[in-house]
Amino acid sequence: MAELAVNPEGAVQPVRRRRHSKEFKAEVMRAAMQPHVSVAAVALHYRLNANLVRSWITRQAKRQGGKQTSHSTDVSPAEFVPLQIAAPPSTSPASGAIEVEVCRGATTITIRWPLSAASDCGTWLQGWLR
Repeated sequence: MAELAVNPEGAVQPVRRRRHSKEFKAEVMRAAMQPHVSVAAVALHYRLNANLVRSWITRQAKRQGGKQTSHSTDVSPAEFVPLQIAAPPSTSPASGAIEVEVCRGATTITIRWPLSAASDCGTWLQGWLR
């Protein structure tokens, strides 16, 4: 929102746009180009609009022949590294089965259902839990 100034006749006139020196723009752009720094954070620090700072950076990149200058680092980009994921070790002797352990008082029983009969296991559990 533009600031307004009142002249002696009472008419409201918009305030002239601020002009920034080349040195100031260069300082702001250098700060915005640092790794892990957001343009918005730099703009807030210098009390500027983030879109203005972004336009300065874009204009500077065009002047330098289209080189990408934003957030450049000396670190090479990450390469794809394939990972071999081993299957988790089976904790029960009946792998591929549903295992339910039921404790009632001092008695504990373990029930194993084949995965192919999972719906039957669900029906049994619903009946048992009633």
